[in-house]
Amino acid sequence: MKIQESAENYLETILILGQKKGNVRSIDIAHELEFKKPSVSVAMKNLRENGYIDVDEHGFITLTDTGRQIAETMYERHILFSRWLIALGVNEKTAVEDACKMEHVLSKESFEAIKNHLGQ
Repeated sequence: MKIQESAENYLETILILGQKKGNVRSIDIAHELEFKKPSVSVAMKNLRENGYIDVDEHGFITLTDTGRQIAETMYERHILFSRWLIALGVNEKTAVEDACKMEHVLSKESFEAIKNHLGQ
């Protein structure tokens, strides 16, 4: 399934914040991504309508199974690419920024080949 890069970023952010904080609200996402709250609210509405997240009566956001699968895929790619680039001598800030770009454009086949090559 192919979704927009921005949606993948939101889902990955929800996953990471959930691991750090337990409960995630729109305002947490806005702070983490340095976006305005109305923009995040629109994105959360779209993610909810497309079945990637659930929002309870208290405003807490959780990933659906589909949303979690996408988020975990993006996060795995992000971690692998970040570590790989750092190991190649790229400074951490640049490595993390580049990994964020790479994680969205590489095919599953190519990612798996890189992962296997690196022994991951």
